Amino acid sequence: MLTFPDNTQIRVTGLVEILGDLYAEGRPANETTAEEILDRLETKKNYIPSSDRARREYAYVLLKEYRKFFASQVKDG
Repeated sequence: MLTFPDNTQIRVTGLVEILGDLYAEGRPANETTAEEILDRLETKKNYIPSSDRARREYAYVLLKEYRKFFASQVKDG
């Protein structure tokens, strides 16, 4: 479940799997990786709005999630 700054919550399919794959690939937590997450979510049939503003908001939230995931893997690993 993604939570946006305005507290809107959106369920996405396959996010944990994607984050795990990116971590295993050694991808850093940056804007390029956030865009890759968006692309992979779209291939899993998640709806991502096409407007630049909406994509930037999604990228921001996804990057935040990836950073949390990354930190938890480093801590546990």
